[in-house]
Amino acid sequence: MTAEALKSVRCLIVIPCLNEAKHLEPLVGRLAPSMEALDATLVIADGGSTDGTREIAQRLAVDHERIRFLDNPKRIQSAAVNLAVATFGAGYDYMIRVDAHGSYPDDYGRRLVEEALVTGADSVVVAMQTVGFGTFQKATAFAQNSTLGNGGAKHRKGAESHWADHGHHALMRISAFEAVGGYDESFSANEDAEFDYRLHKAGYRIWMTAKTSMVYYPRASVGPLFRQYFGYGRGRARNFLKHRALPSIRQMIPLMVAPVTFGALLAALTWIAAVPFALWAVACLGYGTWMALGQRNPYGPLAAISAMVMHFAWSAGFWRELLAFRPRRVIP
Repeated sequence: MTAEALKSVRCLIVIPCLNEAKHLEPLVGRLAPSMEALDATLVIADGGSTDGTREIAQRLAVDHERIRFLDNPKRIQSAAVNLAVATFGAGYDYMIRVDAHGSYPDDYGRRLVEEALVTGADSVVVAMQTVGFGTFQKATAFAQNSTLGNGGAKHRKGAESHWADHGHHALMRISAFEAVGGYDESFSANEDAEFDYRLHKAGYRIWMTAKTSMVYYPRASVGPLFRQYFGYGRGRARNFLKHRALPSIRQMIPLMVAPVTFGALLAALTWIAAVPFALWAVACLGYGTWMALGQRNPYGPLAAISAMVMHFAWSAGFWRELLAFRPRRVIP
């Protein structure tokens, strides 16, 4: 596909961010080739950062004519993308969503647009590979890249290009995004899966491409990882409450982790109550050991611990939201 053909398509690149001073400027530098190839405008939508991110974003907007700064008073990613499209989307064909906590190849935007033009897809999604640096982050990355941590999700492990129901959000046709109402801003997590449910129901098509992908950096300690997956669980429960969309089979198994964990507290009355919890723990630790031996990766056992944190947090978040009989609001 020629450079002229690509530049005939107008693209809006959106980076929602909050306290990403460490990652933002290097990320914008990596996106520069895509901005040039696509004649694109990049919007940095900041949700009230306090670590210097806002100042970096504002300076970048002053120094580069293709970059815009946008204040996101609602803070969450779903609101950031909606606001960017509402403010700058007129006259653009596609929106490319970029996560500040990740890394992208130089040809990322070009590949996405090429796939959209060739397939006619209304949304192009990608696989994500998780990479860590510190000990716990490396173990978490190992877990998230494995079936133990991702349950076999195709957008986590990668797959041949195919039509899909969901994937990691990358490119969307702005007219389709607006037609289904954009992201639901009552979701601060899982807004992508909820959006894809509505997009698919409305008859639009989602293409998962194997021609490009992104790298994601996971949480570096237990507390942030737990809060992240607790939010994911709550978001998945909200999707069920809104659409009566049942969790997939791969999600049904970890859904039972919180109940069996709390059930193990009854072991003081009968040892049988601890059996389901013990089976889950042994299965996770055994799988982690198998990964360590089979892939010669010393982080396998610790990866099992990370996976157990993710399983429990996701399950606890799901049940917390499902059993909270109250008016629904934005998930904190």
